Amino acid sequence: MGGTRYDLGARDSRAKKAGYGFKSASEIFVQNQIGVAHESMNPNGITFREARDSEVHPNTVPIILGLDVTGSMGHIPHELIKEGLPKLMGGIIQGGLPDPALLFLGIGDHECDRFPLQVGQFESGDEELDMWLTRTYIEGGGGGNAGESYLLAWYFAAFHTKTDAFEKRGQKGLLFTVGDEPNLPTLPASAIKEIMGQGQQTYTHLELLKAAQERYEVYHISLKYSDQPSQADTEWKELLGQNCLSIQDHKEIPNIIKKIICDKHKSSGLGLGTIPVSNTNDTGLDNIQML
Repeated sequence: MGGTRYDLGARDSRAKKAGYGFKSASEIFVQNQIGVAHESMNPNGITFREARDSEVHPNTVPIILGLDVTGSMGHIPHELIKEGLPKLMGGIIQGGLPDPALLFLGIGDHECDRFPLQVGQFESGDEELDMWLTRTYIEGGGGGNAGESYLLAWYFAAFHTKTDAFEKRGQKGLLFTVGDEPNLPTLPASAIKEIMGQGQQTYTHLELLKAAQERYEVYHISLKYSDQPSQADTEWKELLGQNCLSIQDHKEIPNIIKKIICDKHKSSGLGLGTIPVSNTNDTGLDNIQML
């Protein structure tokens, strides 16, 4: 990760020039024009993604955001690039954490998709984060197998990330997955080898969750389409309890994540003072259900 800061003014100017507010997803997410994942986001051969402190960011807070990019969820990255990402980053900084380091993951289905895992880098700057987000290939796949590969986010966080927050300060990062399906229950060694280039052990989702929780606070934001509990909600509640949040309005995702991060660090005494940020909108969390 670099030593750049998140500049809301610069981001707003660049977004207007790039047409984020009115262009279609296929125009912004250029990999969708090619129909293949970006080479830089191919996890095959990656040893680690690292969130390291720097002179500009001496107290990094590592955040992983795993986005479901299957058919029913492809609109979420589009909403984030239009306005959600600056709301998220601006809100975190304004909430008293000036050193967030955000890593995007694209999550698909390891049983069905060509690109079930895409991996960015931990970044803090507005231009770098936009770059990784727009490099994501919204594959639009998934299958009729009653789940998606959210457990890949846990696998990657547990075995392929290093953070100064944990190694220097004993501080866990935060890992969020966003989706509308249950988790697939097993990650076979054969799938790991195909995705990562090597893999000799099969894991259950419970084993990977436990491994990720050693260094990350793990959350899931479950999108539902009615007031009634879904099968996905029920299964996620069994896995994560209060760390599973159910919503109907996908535009609330940045506010949910921002609130969790800021509240977590305020309660732990790790807040670093409020940094004023202009143009940050907070619509609140009125539509969130804590499961």
